[in-house]
Amino acid sequence: MKESDKNIEQLIEKMMAEDKLQSPSIDFTSKIMAEVQVLEDKKLKTYKPLISKTVWMLMGAAVIALIIYISLFSSAESNLEIDKVGELYSDKISNTFSGIHFSKNTMYAILIVPIMILVQVGILKNYFDKKYEL
Repeated sequence: MKESDKNIEQLIEKMMAEDKLQSPSIDFTSKIMAEVQVLEDKKLKTYKPLISKTVWMLMGAAVIALIIYISLFSSAESNLEIDKVGELYSDKISNTFSGIHFSKNTMYAILIVPIMILVQVGILKNYFDKKYEL
């Protein structure tokens, strides 16, 4: 076995001596980095909203159509039982909240906070749209 190992080593040394050393091309690094960049771009996920614009438009059209239908085709005569149920619940709601009084500062906060949230949502939407833009 030792003899065969020596023969293999000699064969390998002979092959290594015959083979010349190869060096990479001049732009080897730039080619590799370009391929890495392509792979990174493929991994990058594009931003897709949960609800598409067409669905939003269809929902808006449905709401508008419902409002138009109700305003044009609703009759002045309504079912009395429905009116009684509405009055019953409106009385309960008004009695429940009749003892609550808010100061001016609290009312201002209740009005301003939703407006500020809407502004922040708009700003964040623009930020993420620019971030995920290719």
